[in-house]
Amino acid sequence: MQHDDMHAPFGRFKDRQHAGSLLAQKLHAYAGHRDVIVVALSRGGVPVGFALAKALHVPLDVMVVRKLGAPGHAEYAIGALASGGQRVLQDEIIQALHISPHMIAAMTKQEMVIIEAREKAYRAVRHALPLTGRTVILVDDGLATGTTMRVAIQKVRMSSPARLIVAVPVSARETRNALAPLVDELICLRTPEHFYAVGLWYEDFAQTSDEEVCNLLRQSQKRPFSPLP
Repeated sequence: MQHDDMHAPFGRFKDRQHAGSLLAQKLHAYAGHRDVIVVALSRGGVPVGFALAKALHVPLDVMVVRKLGAPGHAEYAIGALASGGQRVLQDEIIQALHISPHMIAAMTKQEMVIIEAREKAYRAVRHALPLTGRTVILVDDGLATGTTMRVAIQKVRMSSPARLIVAVPVSARETRNALAPLVDELICLRTPEHFYAVGLWYEDFAQTSDEEVCNLLRQSQKRPFSPLP
């Protein structure tokens, strides 16, 4: 199931937390439910998830994900990784670019070093929350190719949640349509006809730092966020 505001004005969000507060209006039915958890993709998804979790009075957790960029074109995703070693690859793109398995293995090893370092830093602030049997709302600041969200979906599915929802402020239409069948519900506020890039839909799209992630995770353990039973 997918929900989006096809006819909403294609105005830009002020920043990531503003986008998260708007997502909360679409997810108000989940407010205060003790089995609901917001899991934000690091790093840019965390401010969005923070605002959403705060408005819904539910806990916030983080998932460390990294895109595998094409050699020489780091922004062009050929795959993605999540903490724990979960990986998805864009096989057609890899074959078209003639990227060898050896090169992919080297890239994976390099990115896993970053993932493990961030996981260690974030878990010093917020221990991992159990997802089994719960309603999990996966959040990012937007979807371009959707590769990192796809690996996040795979990782959450391994924990057997009761319900899996993806919530994003903006997405390329093809990506939204491709991911919707993989989850129980997909909420998207903007699916512009001419997408181009996630950052174009924000007035402030400054890079989220590890310090900001840790600070938001720390704040999320205080009121009005609800603890798990």
